[in-house]
Amino acid sequence: YRNIIGKGLRCLLDVPHTSGQEVYRNAHHNLGRLCSQSSQPLGEKIPSLQINSVGQPPHDFPALNIQINRSFHTSQSLQAAPVPLFWIIVKPAQKLFAIILGRSIRNWWKALPPNKRELFKESARKNKWKILLGVSSLGVVFVMFYFTHLEETPITGRARLLVFGKEHFRELSQMEYDMWMEEFKNQMLPETDARYQVVERVVGHLSESNKDIPQVAALKWVIHVVDEPGVNAFVLPNGQVFVFTGLLDAVSDIHQLSFILGHEIAHAVLEHAVKKASLVHFLDFLSLIFLTMIWAICPRDSLAVVGQWIQSKLQEFMFDRPYSRTLEAEADKVGLQFAAKACVDVRASSVFWQQMELAETIQGQPKLPEWLSTHPSHENRAEHLDRLIPEALKIRESCNCPSLSGPDPRLIFRLNMQHLLESSKGREAPNSTKQDPSKPKLDFPHT
Repeated sequence: YRNIIGKGLRCLLDVPHTSGQEVYRNAHHNLGRLCSQSSQPLGEKIPSLQINSVGQPPHDFPALNIQINRSFHTSQSLQAAPVPLFWIIVKPAQKLFAIILGRSIRNWWKALPPNKRELFKESARKNKWKILLGVSSLGVVFVMFYFTHLEETPITGRARLLVFGKEHFRELSQMEYDMWMEEFKNQMLPETDARYQVVERVVGHLSESNKDIPQVAALKWVIHVVDEPGVNAFVLPNGQVFVFTGLLDAVSDIHQLSFILGHEIAHAVLEHAVKKASLVHFLDFLSLIFLTMIWAICPRDSLAVVGQWIQSKLQEFMFDRPYSRTLEAEADKVGLQFAAKACVDVRASSVFWQQMELAETIQGQPKLPEWLSTHPSHENRAEHLDRLIPEALKIRESCNCPSLSGPDPRLIFRLNMQHLLESSKGREAPNSTKQDPSKPKLDFPHT
């Protein structure tokens, strides 16, 4: 059941740590001048944030990758399983029942004498309107169920399907929290550690700057910094924030860290775990009907297995993955608004995803089509954020934030890209005797 309930719970940025690689060394903006709601500045120098001064091109970028961690675990402390967990446990039994029912219908039909089969066919033709009415009534029931379980998403106002109660997911969040605490009990940084303090400062300022939003004020944000090289960050629906030290080593500056944590906080505030689990449960229930039909119609079990696999993949690529990408885009938008109200340089958000794209290009990693992923592509994500940045800057101005000083980080990144291209051209030129100097090759070295 780990692969069902965990979908959409959180996004983990998983980046292998590479020693000697860094993006920038010193923050080019000080976040000490922030919204008046802030209780303390964020711009103290923290050793874990390796940042370069403005205008200096980075020598290299860390390899970055994205994955979704999907896991939910039970806890012995609960006396009764929450409703979502109950449905997760019985889901295999539901599928098994659908398979047995469909296979029984097929065997029953095969065992009928030819004359009785004709009688059933003739009866179906005579009562086709009644059959159509019954099927239509069943469809109407599902449609009514769907629309009667729609609620308005906080902040965005978008309609969402909610099948499970939020209180059940709070119990599941506590179970998930207990599991993580047990796994990382020997790797938690103390509150006196500078890296813990910078995360606490960022999360505290984000929550304080957005306390006018009821969903933000209602949650108690608890910080946990794990001494792990992987670049991971996630926020449980109950407000438990987990950040790995690898993320602090990999982000370019405190602005990118603020946006990433704002994105993760947005997942919790928008209750994406409940939304994703509700949609998956609703689609799985509908798929039981098709699963029964597949096993009833297919003449052999081998063909039914193939049909079942095709049906599951169609559901995954037509509904599950596109919905996950929609939730990621929604978290990007709301997370950018959270960062803007906290007077963060929101322009750094798109730079983060451009760095992701650059790192994959330098490493020569193959680019999968977006429709195969649960996340938007790095390029599309950066473009989406670029379209949202003007609105975020207006939100920032309405918060009476200090003016942004210095060059646009997106411009700095483009200059750094040009520097890398020129360096690449300079390294390739001595080794190429036939290359036309008027048409230099500007490909990245795949090293």
